[in-house]
Amino acid sequence: MAFVTKLTFQSGDREALESLVTDIKRMVERKGAECKGPHSSPPERFSVPQYRTLQPGDQFTPWDYTVYSRRLEIHGNDDVARRVGHMEFPESVHVEIEVDRKKPLGQGNT
Repeated sequence: MAFVTKLTFQSGDREALESLVTDIKRMVERKGAECKGPHSSPPERFSVPQYRTLQPGDQFTPWDYTVYSRRLEIHGNDDVARRVGHMEFPESVHVEIEVDRKKPLGQGNT
């Protein structure tokens, strides 16, 4: 059985995000694993209202921010994927890790 490790990175700090994703991709390729990506999603813009009191009414200027996303996939090399999964990530970057099991072509459901 082959495994595909899907990594999703999100951050408001674009430079930290790019640096982390670039470092991980280089490390994965240096270890001989197949790496697909990084794939980018369009930046998401958010606006959060800020109230002067706990009751509705008078407001401050809304807090606007942007979230950037990147996705990577590591195919087949379980040791490299495990190493990436146990890394320390910057606090400014949110990381989600998903592992899928892929059956070789021609094998049925057993």
